[in-house]
Amino acid sequence: MRTILLIDDDEACRTPAAELLRRDHWNVIEAEDGGMGLDLAVKNRPDVILCDLLMPRVNGYQVCRAVREHLELRHTKIIVVTGRDYASDRKSAEEAGADGYIVKPLEIPKLKELLERLLPEAASDTTTPEPVTKNGTESEGTRLRFWGVRGSIPSPGEATVFFGGNTPCLEVRTAGRIVILDAGSGIRQLGLSLVAEFPKEPVDLTLLITHTHWDHIQGFPFFSPAYDSRNRIRIYGYEGAMAGLRSTLAGQMESPYFPVALSEMPSNLNIVELREMSFNLHGMKVEACFTNHPGVCVAYKIHTPDGTVVYMPDNETKRSAIGAESPDKILADFIRGTDVLIMDSQYTADEYQTHIGWGHGCIDEVVRMAVATRVKRLYTFHHDPAHDDRCVSGMLMHARQLAESAGSPLIVEAAREGMEVSLKAGAVATR
Repeated sequence: MRTILLIDDDEACRTPAAELLRRDHWNVIEAEDGGMGLDLAVKNRPDVILCDLLMPRVNGYQVCRAVREHLELRHTKIIVVTGRDYASDRKSAEEAGADGYIVKPLEIPKLKELLERLLPEAASDTTTPEPVTKNGTESEGTRLRFWGVRGSIPSPGEATVFFGGNTPCLEVRTAGRIVILDAGSGIRQLGLSLVAEFPKEPVDLTLLITHTHWDHIQGFPFFSPAYDSRNRIRIYGYEGAMAGLRSTLAGQMESPYFPVALSEMPSNLNIVELREMSFNLHGMKVEACFTNHPGVCVAYKIHTPDGTVVYMPDNETKRSAIGAESPDKILADFIRGTDVLIMDSQYTADEYQTHIGWGHGCIDEVVRMAVATRVKRLYTFHHDPAHDDRCVSGMLMHARQLAESAGSPLIVEAAREGMEVSLKAGAVATR
């Protein structure tokens, strides 16, 4: 039986609606104010929250935002009910996280129609299986694929054909799930690949955003799976310095810049602004760590069944900053002993001298840190848009020589579009 939470301070509206929904085989929970409703939501994890917009103390907008901040409520649908039909109210409710909007008086047939659209399985009171992914089963191990490896701005052309010119996007398939890291321009090709792979099946995707600088989110408006209503996409990230994750993603799709608004994407989007630096994702532990980069930027460490993967696409590593309490000490502990490290290595040592404070890595210092922390395999990443294939190859050879000179078993590769990395029981293979 599906559960619905009714939050409304007007008992005359709430009680009749609750009775009609019970007759329609819903498990109904009632709350007379937003604060009580939030407590009941966390405790009961309802499938749907039906919430009045204008309530004293905690209003409907606040309820929506609070629910979207709870990972355990990421599947819960929110329907706002109000006596006002202003376009600005509707838009604000959507931006706060509402999935539906109904104007009073509440008509049960209209509510049922909306519920069936948001939860198709509710009509038959059956449980729909999780969307199929068919990938990354435990026996196959964990697989990574690079779809975008360039930093700052897409740099297509004859000189970047081998390593690629798309901005950051990494696909991780593990334990039967698909996790995407960053939504740079590389995510467009990933989306086309997923559509071709699953032409008739819904997909369940998780997107982790390191930060909202444009080269890490600019591809999302072109991500094909987001335009299929069967698909479920969860987007996790941290609030930026000037705006929240949802508003930033929506901002780049406003009418002056893009013809389709974020709220008009047909897929089931759930955008969650993270608060904790460690969380559970599909049964796997994921850790985050702030990096040395302008604004709010993190690295992610995914503890897969086959080993650890650290994705640190934007970070400035300084030799002079190493110390007991320095940020680099924290980052060193974060990557220590990891199986696969994907790390910002944008500049040569000479280039770095004129780019100190820009927030990007020097390849000499990246290798030094990887060697010191006993990383098993390093993939240099966030290649400078001015570096052609010859330059990136030269930096790779230099990095390998540094590791060899240090007597380290560290394996160094330069990330390139289309490169696949396989982990299985701690063993790593690249092709």
